[in-house]
Amino acid sequence: MPCDTRMKRNQSISQRKAEVDQVVKDVNSLLSSGKIKVVVDKKTGAVAFDGIDPNLRDDVTDACIFRRIMVSGSSLAKAKIMQAEMLAGRQINRQAVAQGVHSHNGGETWHNGH
Repeated sequence: MPCDTRMKRNQSISQRKAEVDQVVKDVNSLLSSGKIKVVVDKKTGAVAFDGIDPNLRDDVTDACIFRRIMVSGSSLAKAKIMQAEMLAGRQINRQAVAQGVHSHNGGETWHNGH
């Protein structure tokens, strides 16, 4: 499911798209500056972004943030993601990301869907 379809009441798809774009832009910047860190699950290869304020997140999932940064993020943000992969000893598993494996606590525990 695309990131921008989790709309709020009385919100248009274009308004939600603009919100998601802003969240990803902000996370990209904070990731590049080291204020947010990427965590890769050593077992599943899922990805989480630790340190995102819930108000900044605005219901945008880690999977959505990851996909958008990999498509249009800065090279520094992508380097931070690759660094997290090296620390975990594995690459991010795009199938795990697509299946909804996620964390609610910055990568301490992982869940597969709800």
